[in-house]
Amino acid sequence: MADNEGFKASKDYHLDVLPKQEGFYVKGLDHCDWGMKNRLSRMFSPRSGNTVMLAFDHGYIMGSTAGLERLDLAIPPLIEEVDVLMAMRGALRSCIPPQMDKAVCMRVTYDASVAKEDMTVGSGLSADVQNAVMMNACCMAVQTFIGSEGESASLENLCRTIDAGTRFGIPTLGVVAVGKQMARDTKFFLLATRILAEMGAHVVKSYYCEDFEKVAAACPVPIVIAGGKKVPEDEALNMAYRAVSEGARGVDMGRNIFQAENPKMMARAVGKVVHEGFTDRQAYEFYCDMK
Repeated sequence: MADNEGFKASKDYHLDVLPKQEGFYVKGLDHCDWGMKNRLSRMFSPRSGNTVMLAFDHGYIMGSTAGLERLDLAIPPLIEEVDVLMAMRGALRSCIPPQMDKAVCMRVTYDASVAKEDMTVGSGLSADVQNAVMMNACCMAVQTFIGSEGESASLENLCRTIDAGTRFGIPTLGVVAVGKQMARDTKFFLLATRILAEMGAHVVKSYYCEDFEKVAAACPVPIVIAGGKKVPEDEALNMAYRAVSEGARGVDMGRNIFQAENPKMMARAVGKVVHEGFTDRQAYEFYCDMK
């Protein structure tokens, strides 16, 4: 068993060397079955290799969230601007028109709500792979708590979901959660993203951090960054631009889209960065012109 002593202090991430792709454009997933590749190709654009995911799963721990008071009014206008909808099955079933043709990433875990002081405990599976098949999901999302009390249980949920999804060709997104006691630094994200990938997650959702290019290089599967707390639109676009420039394969934004002054145009501006190579300044100018 490897221990954490005796390793070299410095590490070479070979930032100048691109990952080898043998025929499929999504990083590290050349050897998946056809069905899983087909689902991944619905999530990640073949023209850019990237994805814009719209997260609106906040209600499962926060209840009614500003901007999401009426899911049926807030989300449908944004669908055409994004590649993937990230939500709980109840929100999808009740508020999203079934004729929409975008990929769905269904969260299949529950966590303690904001009513509980420590939200890193009390996690479990809220849906199984049969539910994902019934919802026609392209992906299943599992929250994990590396370095906290809930780590063991959340990693078990992740592995069980990966195993079940693989049997049906449905990939799993491992979500790196950051508790109050965990530092949002390079060392933590290097650890957490690598653990999830090595456990078998096909895609990892994490946060942008200092030296993010090292985190992206060391993770053998695609990383999409979380939008995090609401910030001014220019700052959110800057974060997206920096992350994609440093190796992220897309973003999974929620509040920075649906709480923007003009959510639809913000989603479109994010897509300009993620898919069309806009700089953050160009995207913000686009947003200001369109809003």
